[in-house]
Amino acid sequence: MDTRLLHTFTTLARTESFTAAAAELHLAQSTVTVQIRTLEKELGTRLFDRLARGTVITEAGRRLLDQAEGVLDAELRLRTAAATAGPPCGRVVVGAGETLCAARLPGVIADLRRIHPDVEVDLEAAGTSAAVEGLRTGRLDIALLLEERANFPDIVAERIAHEELVLVCAPEHPLARRDKPASWGELAREAFFLHEQGCSYSDRLARDLLSVPGARTRLTRFGSIEATRSCVAAGLGLTLLPRATVESLLREGRLAIVAGPRIPDVPVQLARHRRRWGSQAAHAVVDELVRHFSLTTTSNGTVFQ
Repeated sequence: MDTRLLHTFTTLARTESFTAAAAELHLAQSTVTVQIRTLEKELGTRLFDRLARGTVITEAGRRLLDQAEGVLDAELRLRTAAATAGPPCGRVVVGAGETLCAARLPGVIADLRRIHPDVEVDLEAAGTSAAVEGLRTGRLDIALLLEERANFPDIVAERIAHEELVLVCAPEHPLARRDKPASWGELAREAFFLHEQGCSYSDRLARDLLSVPGARTRLTRFGSIEATRSCVAAGLGLTLLPRATVESLLREGRLAIVAGPRIPDVPVQLARHRRRWGSQAAHAVVDELVRHFSLTTTSNGTVFQ
């Protein structure tokens, strides 16, 4: 059986669209249709229902999907074993939240281009739920999660570092000039601009603030860290962000740290799908991620044995 048919099958199962699958595979839509029909004929079963609302995998298709992914995984293992004599090469897709995409990963990619010029890294901004789904579907090879825990039965995750979190405000804000740390009661009377829901450290701070008796906190959530920083720098309120994302603004005096309750660092979890084999290129990316984070944050562990 031509494994290209299985690759087309798994891509269509994930995208649920012949058009999207064709674009991702760089094929004509008619070619995708022919390949799926060929595979259905070889397997003797219908894999998809073509409905007005889109392409839906059949029950038989769902039963065969895991097996197809297993065959493709075995093929990748075979190709990787054959290529181990040469330098790492290939494309690796890494999913991570905006914080890490902006503050950490550009340096990793720059070093990888110097050390492994034949390894191509694509970054995809993704929160935890989107990143885990990307690992499950095969859209992502590796994901970085800013989470205290990453307990997913099909995902292997190891802490490789911690990111320091800081409360910040504009330099002219009253809390910026306080010698005495602000209490939770005082913070709960302030306006906060936080990263979007699903951001673990922002969600935790919101819960802590709203749990204060008589809290009058005003919370505004943004999908962009840049928008959050801009509002705070303009004196509109406070925010909680990894120090790496505000370091330059602190040096320039555009933001100031607020002394307050101790807020734990957020772990950086390096995650992959439990059943998918990591290519030689993926291993090279993981090694550089671990090395980079060990130099820039508090490292604690390795992955991809």
